[in-house]
Amino acid sequence: MSAVTRWWWVRHAPVVNGEGMIYGASDIECDVSETQHFESLARALPEEAVLVTSHLTRTKKTAQAIADAGLTFPEAIVEEDFGEQNFGDWQGMSWDQMMEADPETYKVYWSDPTRNRPPNGESFADLIARTRAVIDRLTAEHAGRDIVAVAHGGTIRAAMAVALQLQPEQGMAIRIDTLSTSVLENVEDGLLRGKGGVWRVVGVNRLAQE
Repeated sequence: MSAVTRWWWVRHAPVVNGEGMIYGASDIECDVSETQHFESLARALPEEAVLVTSHLTRTKKTAQAIADAGLTFPEAIVEEDFGEQNFGDWQGMSWDQMMEADPETYKVYWSDPTRNRPPNGESFADLIARTRAVIDRLTAEHAGRDIVAVAHGGTIRAAMAVALQLQPEQGMAIRIDTLSTSVLENVEDGLLRGKGGVWRVVGVNRLAQE
């Protein structure tokens, strides 16, 4: 029987004072005060799953809030390559501020925003590539398990692009809200054994219920 490895992707809690700002890979705080959302996630997510977070505080804090709401997790695996897209020199700025700071670079970026890199940053295509490498490795290491990954909107879009073999433009079009859950299954198939199996999508952007 083929092993099914189920990925439960959870986007972190809402950030604090991040409205209108591109915070990307910045280590910004999040708000975990709405306990009913975490209680809902604790009921919906599987017990004793493999837990993975990025290296950023907002994912670790969100995972801890889910655990505090009643879900038993082992110690988290921290994967820096599950971090949010790095916007380089533009982090902490609004889109208007980016345009004002360097109109020409801003114009070039928007000619292909999923493949062009911000100054000293990375593209969404880069994010897909590093996310894919971690997914492939952890799926092989934890075959047949449930994996709860508390990550970022960009990372989860990248995971969807990996599973569905999407172009970056298509992956970027997927909406991922804070504290939503998206579920992907990797099915080990006899014909594809050793080549990553096949993916199926179970749910996208499911919102926590109060």
